[in-house]
Amino acid sequence: MHLATLASGSSGNAIVVGQEKRNLLVDCGISLKATLHNLSMLDISPMEVEGIFITHEHSDHVKGVGAVARKLKIPIYASAKIWDELNPTIGKLKDEQRVVVKDSFTCAGLQVQVFPTSHDSKESFGVRIEAEQATCGRQAIGIATDTGIITEDMHRALKGCDALVVEANHDQEMLWQGSYPWYLKKRISGNFGHLENSQLAEGLLQWIEGNTKRIVLSHLSEENNTPELALSTILRILKESRIAKENPDVRLRVAPRYTPHELIVLEEY
Repeated sequence: MHLATLASGSSGNAIVVGQEKRNLLVDCGISLKATLHNLSMLDISPMEVEGIFITHEHSDHVKGVGAVARKLKIPIYASAKIWDELNPTIGKLKDEQRVVVKDSFTCAGLQVQVFPTSHDSKESFGVRIEAEQATCGRQAIGIATDTGIITEDMHRALKGCDALVVEANHDQEMLWQGSYPWYLKKRISGNFGHLENSQLAEGLLQWIEGNTKRIVLSHLSEENNTPELALSTILRILKESRIAKENPDVRLRVAPRYTPHELIVLEEY
C-alpha cells in the first residue's frame, strides 16, 4: 500500500491512498488543477484514481470534489447527511457517482471502514483503509484529520495501523496567546474543534504497535502551530513512554501545506 497527502491545512486537504496503480482520494479540498498537478508530482495518473471519500462537508475538504469527479468520471462516497450538504453546491453528477456510505465500502481494491470523529460539521468521519498483501497479510492505513477529542471509535479504528495520517492542528499556548478572536479560539479548542499537539500524542501512545512504521502529522494551523513545534512536542511525549523503546522504527513527518508529501510506500514484511 502507499499514501501521500496532496495538501494539508485550512487552505485545503486531500490525501491519496492506494496499491499498485489503483487509488482512492480521501477528501478533495483543492482545485481540479491543483489536484491533477499534485498527483502528477507523485507520478500518479488521474486515470489511476477510482473514487473520492468525503470526511465532512467543510470547504477545505470538498472545494474541488465536484470538478474532479466530473473530470475523472469517478464516484464520490459520503454519508447521507453529508450528501444533503453537498448536493446544493457540488454541481451536476450522474446518479451512479453519488454513493451513500454507512459503515464501510470498497473502492480501488481497498476495504474502507468509516468511523465518526467529533467536529462542528453536519457529520465527520475518519477511515481505516485495509488491503491484502501478498507476503504480509493485511495492511492498514488510518486517517483522522478533524476532531476536537479522541473518541473510543478512533481508538478502535486507528490502533495497530501500519501508517497514520492524523491531525496535529495547534499548540495550546500559541492558540490562546494568538490573534484569533475569542469565539474562534473556543471553537478550535473545544470538543468539536481540532486536536492540539499533546492530545494527539496521547492518542498515539495507544495506537502505535509493532507494525506501525509511518505517521504523518496533518492539518497544522498556519498561525497556531509550526512543524517544528508539533514534531518536538509529540516526540517528547513519545520518548518519555515505553513506545519509543518498543517501536524504534516509527518515523514521524509533517504534511506540507500546499505541495504533496512524498509518496510513502509501506514495505511488505
